Amino acid sequence: MSQIDGLPPLRDVIARHGIAAKKSLGQNFLLDLNLTAKIARLAGDLTCADVLEIGPGPGGLTRGLLAEGARRVVAIEKDSRCIAALEDIAAIYPGQLQIVNGDALEVDTTDLLTPPIKIAANLPYNVGTELLVRWLTPPAWPPFWESLTLMFQREVAQRIVAAPGSKTYGRLAILSQWRTDPAIVLDLPPEAFTPAPKVSSAVVHLRALPAPRYPADPDVLNRVVATAFNQRRKMLRSALKPLGPDAEDRLNHAGIKPTARAEEIDLEGFCALARAYTA
Repeated sequence: MSQIDGLPPLRDVIARHGIAAKKSLGQNFLLDLNLTAKIARLAGDLTCADVLEIGPGPGGLTRGLLAEGARRVVAIEKDSRCIAALEDIAAIYPGQLQIVNGDALEVDTTDLLTPPIKIAANLPYNVGTELLVRWLTPPAWPPFWESLTLMFQREVAQRIVAAPGSKTYGRLAILSQWRTDPAIVLDLPPEAFTPAPKVSSAVVHLRALPAPRYPADPDVLNRVVATAFNQRRKMLRSALKPLGPDAEDRLNHAGIKPTARAEEIDLEGFCALARAYTA
């Protein structure tokens, strides 16, 4: 698989450019190009899409995306040590790879990509959740992207697809399932990475829905859900007090028992509660 693009194996690339993974940047490199190509395929047909990649590192997934026919890839990389390795890839795919040396939390991608747009990334552990929440909570919907194919720690992936009543059910599950179809599509053991993390990882594919499953103001829903799960062991009539003294009235208006706890309320119930707080 290392010969798909005429470039050397990733271990050689890392050694040549001196790209030792930095814990401070949440880096764990996936070096098996068979796996990176598989992840690229999980993103769907790329031939007519621009792909936004966050944290490409030495370019394993980048090479997979381009080898699988991505129309164009925009790769945002904070670590300047990786830029030369990514430029080697760009030389093999002229005009198809744009490299942005910057922080994904700060870079404005509005004018960098042409729809349809897919996002695919082995997300750095330290910014993955924050980026996901941003992508799930834009002011308008549908978003600028069609789908997200993202690698997380398996614990985070389980939180995204969790069902009510489970220990992993919470804010991420509600925000993800409100506007997308999320599914875990690949599990990866620690030894697949260099250096090996202490936890397993998983790839989650989230397909944007044309419209949210239930009506709700996104800012209000986010605030209600975050407050409810901030003290998930408490009854909702107590957990929601930071939102105002009339929590019990709002819960009754939404058809939710004030004595219920956050983990018992499904997505439809939380959307009803958000509407009760909007009224």
